[in-house]
This record gives sequence, structure tokens and C-alpha cells, in this order.
Amino acid sequence: MVYISDFVDVGRADVAAAGGKGAGLGELVRAGLPVPPGFLLNTAAYESFVEANQIGVGIQGHALLPATASPDDYEDASRRICALFAGGAMPPEVAAELREGYRRLGQGKASGRSPGQGIRPDGEGTGGGDATVAVRSSATAEDLVLASFAGQQDTYLNIRGIDALTTAVINCWASLWTARAMAYRAREGIQPGDVRLAVVVQAMVAADAAGVMFTANPATGRRDQIVIGAAWGLGESVVSGAVSTDDIVVDAATGKVVSRRTADKQVMTVYADPATGMDGTREVPVPESRRLRPVLDDAAAARLAGYGTRIAEHFGSPEDIEWALADGEFFIVQSRPITALPEPAGETPTDWTVPYAKGLYFRASIVEQLPDPLCPLFADLIDGSVTRSLNALLAEAFGNSRLRDGDLALPTINGYAYYYYRTAGLWRMLGKTPAAVRALMRGEAHMGIKGWREYSHPRYAGVVESWSVKPVADHTGQELLDGVSALLDAGTVYYTAVQSIIPLAVTSEVAFQKFYDRLVRGDGDPPAPTFLLGYESEPIRAEKALFDLAEWSRGVQGLAAAILGTPTKELARSQTTGTVPSGMDPGLWERWQQRFQLHLDRFGHAVYNLDFVNPVPADDPSPLLEAVKFFLRGQGTNPHRRQQRSAARREESTRRILARLHPARRAAFVRLLRWAQRSAPIREDALADVGLGWPLMRRMLRELGKRLVAAGVITEPDDVFWLRHQELHSAVEFGLTASGARTAAITGTDRPVLAEAASARRMVWRGQRNAEAPQMLPEIPWLQRSMEGMMPAGSQDQLGNTLKGVGASQGRVSAPARVLAGPEEFSLMQPGEVLVARITTPAWTPLFAMASAVVTDVGGPLSHGSIVAREYGIPAVLGTGVATRRIASGQQVEVDGDAGTVTLGALRGPA
Repeated sequence: MVYISDFVDVGRADVAAAGGKGAGLGELVRAGLPVPPGFLLNTAAYESFVEANQIGVGIQGHALLPATASPDDYEDASRRICALFAGGAMPPEVAAELREGYRRLGQGKASGRSPGQGIRPDGEGTGGGDATVAVRSSATAEDLVLASFAGQQDTYLNIRGIDALTTAVINCWASLWTARAMAYRAREGIQPGDVRLAVVVQAMVAADAAGVMFTANPATGRRDQIVIGAAWGLGESVVSGAVSTDDIVVDAATGKVVSRRTADKQVMTVYADPATGMDGTREVPVPESRRLRPVLDDAAAARLAGYGTRIAEHFGSPEDIEWALADGEFFIVQSRPITALPEPAGETPTDWTVPYAKGLYFRASIVEQLPDPLCPLFADLIDGSVTRSLNALLAEAFGNSRLRDGDLALPTINGYAYYYYRTAGLWRMLGKTPAAVRALMRGEAHMGIKGWREYSHPRYAGVVESWSVKPVADHTGQELLDGVSALLDAGTVYYTAVQSIIPLAVTSEVAFQKFYDRLVRGDGDPPAPTFLLGYESEPIRAEKALFDLAEWSRGVQGLAAAILGTPTKELARSQTTGTVPSGMDPGLWERWQQRFQLHLDRFGHAVYNLDFVNPVPADDPSPLLEAVKFFLRGQGTNPHRRQQRSAARREESTRRILARLHPARRAAFVRLLRWAQRSAPIREDALADVGLGWPLMRRMLRELGKRLVAAGVITEPDDVFWLRHQELHSAVEFGLTASGARTAAITGTDRPVLAEAASARRMVWRGQRNAEAPQMLPEIPWLQRSMEGMMPAGSQDQLGNTLKGVGASQGRVSAPARVLAGPEEFSLMQPGEVLVARITTPAWTPLFAMASAVVTDVGGPLSHGSIVAREYGIPAVLGTGVATRRIASGQQVEVDGDAGTVTLGALRGPA
């Protein structure tokens, strides 16, 4: 046959003809696994239909959408293409083979488990012509590890009769062109002409129960656990998430059930009653006696997990499997690689015992810039660095009056950084507060605006410049280690000085707002933040520079199209390696690369997170490239015009207020206003340069990492971040970072001696990242209540549908949420979504142009996020404490910046 194949005749090498699902089923049959019998209508049948009905040109014409296409554009294109399929007729030669394959299936001649137990051969007495089947799409781009196309095309169940089967096949072909599938392929860079569709026809399983099975834990990434989801009835509703499932975790090696959660299973999916003349499925209530009964006992779960292990071993990768249970027998309906499987994670810690009892632990100040657990090397280095920087600053402010040893530290608890103050030391520091305030106001001890401008910033820049003179590769191992320490110390001294600017900005803004709200503001007057908008700051300069870069690209013939047409990851890789992206004109690339590099040299040190394990834009410019593409698609507001409008509104509001105030109150208003207007932008400028030394520091550490890879100590350069400081110091002392060093100096073998330790620490870190770090320890209720207003994050006990935070920018918006863990996920952000993050730093600013609102775990009315949100005119609720854990991407949320609340709505499905 030309168009029909038995499962046993196809395998993983036949994806081009059988599609991902069909090739996978063929592999399962060949491996002797229990697969329901069926056959495959290959991609040649799809091509024959398209050619016979002369719709190929029409499909391509509608499917080739511009990069700026909207969801409505995709929906319109999909409707037009589906109409082409609906108006087509099945070619006679394809129809004949389809009829023959259907007949053979009904007679039990198709490959797979023979009809019998658990199979619905409803065609007895009709020669098998009316067998009940499932018709599933199998796309050539489907079920690949790097592109999760599962579920992008349609499935039809309980199909009976050749006419219904023919209609279902044509509908499957048309589903290759749903709006969702086309948009997904466009995001993945797959061209419309590169995909075809095969169709799987399988005998239906009369399932008593069904579900899914993952041969690795999709939540933790652990490869030694199998996770099973089970429900009564058919499995399609389990896959779609329409019914509740029992969740069972099984040890892959032993088959022992590690844990189980039995759901209250209220509804189940069953076949439509043939007596009604209807095909398909329907939902019915689960009988009361079965609602709380486990679908699978331990023995059945172990048996099913055994199939999972066999399948994973056969394919050589973790698998996402759909299964059914009928008359006590398991059937494997399909298997595909698990996409986006996280790296293995350790247990999530729950014990927050403090290392030193006599003191208090706070997640505030510099720790606000460290929302995640720390990598081991940064944890070791930052503790001493912060203590030294604060001691140095206090020594300059108070002469010989220094902190005593042990008064202050920056320890980690379950990987999270905490400011530790010994109780006696805290009282000593509070006693110095009046003198510190006087020094701050006078700009002494390199504090305050004057100290930052005249000393702190120039000194930090000087340290970075002095260590930049010599190429990184020319430094000895000890020099590299010394350079890292010097740069980190300079950075923490600078940050400590910046922290002295923040109280000035806070004081000036609060003083102006209170004066304005109580003594000036009348009905119809704008809120106080209006008078602080429209000024220059480093994040705004960076955004305008990106916009200007996009505008320049539009003026270079072919450049904008080339940038939009090249995957962001490839552009970023080429920027850092100096290679020309595939398919891009070298001349265009050279012009772009030089201009973009100037931007990175100027702004590429902005940190997303102070822990140096995290790349900065200079290392990975992907987030900035996404912002450029956003502007090139015309989806963003011109930041120059937005700033001009804000400034005009500010000046007009100021003019109207001044015109009606009497002289004394006008003078006080002007004095307080100018003070606040002077302080706010400087705070943003100061914070933006905290990471000035981070690109060089990361290059130095990665150079050490490269040398340790060559010496056989670690597996990859980034493993260096997961070493302890003593381990790195010892490697330098042993000479393992010198040219030509060998592991034999330690082990006598070529095996990376610390690779396993680095891998294990990463796994522990991932588990720690799932924890909810308390804002203050020990957790003493009365103390927490008294300090609550001083902490940058709200209560972590918010359980209702309304989260309370700080209203930092006014307005109300209802939109889908986008929860982002860090810059590696920036590309997921879609225009109009609500940005939800643990914290936003100046490096997050490009996303504000896309967001309809901002919600964070950490922050307040005078943090970076609030200031930028007000500039963009979008609502912001900060410091909720729990937003990233309570909100899911795609979930509808209402952000009320006036009330400081976030109301959780319905989930909209996978995002």
C-alpha cells in the first residue's frame, strides 16, 4: 500500500512519513508493548489530498503571516485554511486504502494487541466495517524534545463507520492549521512549508480507568521517580486537565509507591451511547462509592511503572505516556519525550532553624537583590565582603567606633541570604543612628548624594577600570581570584553607599507627598507621583537607546526583517561569539553587531540578581534582543514621546498648582517638590550601576572555570560557581589553574574530581528554590507583627483569592498573568500580560513596555518597580510576599494599584 502502514512497519526513523505519534507507536509495537491495534495514514495521503484539491497555494498564502501578526490574524488565517479542507474531497486512491485499512482493523489483522480484552470491536456482523476507533493527528513536527507540539492538533474519539472516519481524517488534516498550532510553530521558527500530517487510526479501548505517566518527575526533574496520574473512565479528559486525578509517585528502581494523593473524582469521561446515534464522548458523575477510592492500588501502580521503565529504556529518554486500563489489562496509547523537563531538584527544606540563637535575621537591604538561594561560591564570598564594606563605612563615619566581631554577618539558611544582627550589636548600631543621620545629610563618609557622586561611584569605576587593563586570559590563577575579591568588595562598598541614598529619596518623596495630600491637593488634582515623572534616569536611558537601535535598524534595508527572522538565541550566541547567524548577510550582521555591542558596553552590566551565578546582559543579551524585536514589531510605545508626555503633564500640573497657592505655601511646595525631583532619578542611576564590576567578575570566574575543566577538576566552566571558596582557593594553590595543569596533582586520574559535587549542589539549590524563605527569623509572632511594616515583602500566609500588597502605581487592570523566574524566561512575556516576579531590578525595565501591570513578591512604593511602573502609566502592586507562588502563568488576575490588591481569577489553560 502507498498510503497505509501497519504500526509494526514504522519506527523512529520514519517521522517524516508517520509523524511523531505514529513513529512512536511503531516503536512501542516493535518493543512488544501492549498497544491497541491500528494503522497509520501517512503524510503522502495528506499531500495527495492537498494536491488533488489544489489547495496548496491557498494554504501557503494564508499561513505565511508577518512577524507582527496578532492572535486575530492567526484565527482568520485558520478559518480560511480550514474552509479549504472542508470543501475538499478524499482522492479515490486514498479513500480505497483507508477503507481497506479500516476493514482489516475490524477483522483483527492490524498490528498491536489483538481485539479482545478491553477493545471495542463494535462491528461484529458487519465484517469489521463499523469498528469503533480513535482518530489522532500525528504531525511531523510533533513530540520532539526541543519543541512541545503535543496537543496542537486534534483527536476524534468513538468514531464509527467509514463516512465518519473519512470526515475525521480530513478534520485532522485541517487541524494542522489551527491558530494555536500556527502561532506555536511561528514562535519555534518552523516554516509553514516544513510540516505535514499523518493520521493514526486505533481501535478504541473500553477503559475502566486511564491517565498519564511520566518516567521522570516533571515537578522536580528527578529521573529516579515515575509519576502517574489516574482517573476513572477515558483518558482524553485527563490529558486536557478536565478531571481530577489521583497522583502517585513510584520509585523507578523498586516499583515501590513513594507517595500518593487520592483526589475526589467527581466526573468521568465515557463513550457516548451508540443507541443515541451519537459518536464521541460525554461526561458523567462518578458513582459515589468510587469518588474517593484509589484508581490504582500499589500493585497496579508498580506494574504500570514497569511499563514506563521499559519504554524509557527503549527510547533512551524520559517519556510522557498515555495509558488505559481495561478488564485488568494496561494499554499504552502513546508515548513522547517529556519536553521542558527541569533539572533534578532536591527536597524542599522546611526547617528554618537559625545557626546563631542570640540575634535577628532579616531578608532586607542588599538581600532584596538576592531573591533566590545563593550559589556556594557567592555565599562564601559575599558574607565577608558585606561585613568588610559596612565596617569600612562605619569607620569613616564614626572614626574608631567599629562593629565588634560577630555583631553582623550575611549567613545563608537553606541557601537564602539573611542579614544577621547580634542582639547586643543591633542596640549598639541603633545608638549610632543620630550620628549616622547627621553624616548622611552632610554627605560625609562617602554617604548620601554628594558622597555617591564625588567618591563612591568614581572609586568603584576606578577599581573596575584597573582590573580591566590586562586581558583576563593573561592573569594567573591567583590574580584572577584576587580580582574577583577586589571587584566584589568594591561592589558591596558601593551598594552600601547607595543604600544611604535610598533613605534620602524616601524621605524627600514622603515629605512631599504628605505635604501635597494634606495641604495642597484638591478635587481633580493629580496624585503626588505625577510631579516626579518624565525625568531622565539610567533605566529610561537604556530603554530609549534600545528603541533608537530598533529605529536605526528599520532604516537599514533588510536588517529589521533579518533580526525578526532569526531566533533570538542564535542572535545572542552570535553576538558573544562573533559568528554570523545562519542565513544572515555578513555585511548587515557586522553593522548590527557593532551598534548593539556599543549598547552592551554602555548598559550591559545591569544585574537581574546580585548573585554572580546569574548572567548579565553583557553575557547573554537575549532579553534585550527580545525588547528590540518588540519595538521592531511596532508593539511598544515610543519612550521618547512617553517621557515628553509625562514631563508635559508634570509641568502643566505644577503650573496649575502654583497659580492657586498663596506665597508661603507655594514656597514650601516648591522647596519640597524640587528636593523630591532631585533625589528620585539619582536613586535609579545609583542602583543601575551596582553591577558595574559584574561582567568582568564573571569573565574572571569563567576563565578560572575553563582552566579547571582543562585540569579535569570540573566538567564545564560554569561549575566554578558551585565550588566552595576553599575548594577554588586550593585548586589555585595546587597550580591547577596554570597552563598545562593536570588532575594527577590531586587524584592521579583524568576524572573531574569535583563534577559530582557541583552537580549535587545544583540539585540541592533547585530544591531550596522551591522553599518559601521567611522574611524574618526566628519566627516570633509579636516581633514579626511589630516589624512587618519595615519588611520588603508581605505575609506569606495569604490564602484567599485576594492578595494584599502595596499599591505602588495607580490604576486597575484585568489581564492574564505571566510569572517569570528570571531573564531566561523573558521571551515568554506577551504584550498586555501582567508581569509577576519575585523582584524587579533596573535590568527588568524592557519588560515594563510590554506589561499591562506589575506584581512582585518583594518591594514597596519607593522601589525601582514602582517608579518605573509610574513612568509607564501601568498599575503596580508590590511586596505581596506570595504572588509568584499563588499565581500561575495564563491565570486571569485583576491588579488594583489604588487598593494594593491582586484578585485571582480563573486559569486559562497552559500558557
